[in-house]
Amino acid sequence: MALSERLNTPISTAELERRWRAVRAAMAAAKIDALLMQNNNDHMGGYVRWFTDMPAVNGYPQTVVFPRDDEMTVVCQGPFGGDARPADDPQVWRGVKRLLNTPSYASAHYTKEYDAELAAKGLAPFAKGTIGYVGTYQMSFALLDFMKRTFPQATFVDASEMVDRIKVIKSPEEMELVKRCAAMQDGAMQAAFAAAKPGMRDIEVASIAQAYSVSHGSENGIYLCASMPLGKPSPFGPRHVQNRVIQEGDQIALLVEDSGPGGMYTELGRSCVVGKVPQAMKDELQFVIAARKFTLDLLKPGTPCKDIWDAYNDFMRQNGRPQEARLYCHGQGYDLVERPLIRNDEPWSVAKDMNIVVHPTYLHAGYLNWLCDNYLIGGNGPGDRLHTFPEEVVEIG
Repeated sequence: MALSERLNTPISTAELERRWRAVRAAMAAAKIDALLMQNNNDHMGGYVRWFTDMPAVNGYPQTVVFPRDDEMTVVCQGPFGGDARPADDPQVWRGVKRLLNTPSYASAHYTKEYDAELAAKGLAPFAKGTIGYVGTYQMSFALLDFMKRTFPQATFVDASEMVDRIKVIKSPEEMELVKRCAAMQDGAMQAAFAAAKPGMRDIEVASIAQAYSVSHGSENGIYLCASMPLGKPSPFGPRHVQNRVIQEGDQIALLVEDSGPGGMYTELGRSCVVGKVPQAMKDELQFVIAARKFTLDLLKPGTPCKDIWDAYNDFMRQNGRPQEARLYCHGQGYDLVERPLIRNDEPWSVAKDMNIVVHPTYLHAGYLNWLCDNYLIGGNGPGDRLHTFPEEVVEIG
């Protein structure tokens, strides 16, 4: 069956089937009868996309019931009473037995159980079985509460860890999409810096990167941007704080963190200067490159994430630079931030075929100093940098 021409770079059915087989094998080993997941956006809502190749968007919940021995039931935005059988015509929804619709809205609290009531139809055969939740941080309280009241004889377990360990290891097809995303972002950064000039607002620069990405297959993402006088460093931010007007001599920091064709995320971060780049800024960039190399040398399969975090902060402290207190290195996939987090609270170790972004970022010596690029982890550590945008502070104007 041919897929719909309306789909934007769909994943292959063979790849979806690979994912389903891997998860069902893990479910069988864990004696789980069905999985339940719900996402409401495609920034940090990658579970439903990974299982169905259809993203959750715009705050509308998309709920998936994934049985071990049957096709899926999906609940999403639509008219009251919507009940389709996509298995009869799988041009868009593959592996889905039943597609149920309801016009529910998080802003209308009285609709909180509409989605849950429909999802319960898919879970009814497992009323006395074991149901695994996936991604409870994304689920509504209303969904979890309703299921536990509706199926009091079921056993509920958290299956997020089980799914995460499968989802983060990228297949060859997924790796190609990751590379396409990085190439798209190279073009977006080039377009934005080529257009940037005094008198523009930060949001106008970010919008050029966004327009380029969308026209080259991106479906969603964030574009963080901030201009600042040299000597007065500032963190970049989202659209609400992008109203500053760019001046001659400013540094402009831009982060293009969007999905590419097919929905995989990478992120590219660079700075430019409207005028001449000070030598001190160039020198500090060389330290950023050294800090990134220090991290890359540790990103070998089997290395605990906590050990990398601790060693990196020791490196920064010994060299008189600010220590990281947030997140400077992490996985990416259908989620803008995917496990593993290279941090002291992450129990995982690095593994082959992960998509990892490294972005040491800090304010020091009068500048915002940083680089941001992605790498695929090979058997001996990271491969070549996926982005090709120059590792430099760009001079414009």
